[in-house]
Amino acid sequence: GWLVANEGKLTVALEVTITEALRHEGIARELINRIQNIRKSSGFEITDKIKIVLSKNPQTDDAVNEYHTYICNQVLGNSLVLADKVEKGVELEFDDFSLFIDVAKD
Repeated sequence: GWLVANEGKLTVALEVTITEALRHEGIARELINRIQNIRKSSGFEITDKIKIVLSKNPQTDDAVNEYHTYICNQVLGNSLVLADKVEKGVELEFDDFSLFIDVAKD
């Protein structure tokens, strides 16, 4: 859909449809942000390499697989594994679902 706003002689129209590609990119960027926050709160050094275990979720698995390399590069991850169950770690809450993640030095 479109969002249109008018003010005087100026009209602005924005396409606000969230495509699957945009949704995947948004998930990847949000995961990067959350992982970086976990790194910081865990006291990791900025150069520490990490390994990430993320719980499988049908709402995020495709995005994680598509952006796997990008996510790892951004957070200095040596590995990013989707697992049926994450034994330890923290819960990440999103708008309508949650994931479990374990971030450890590698």
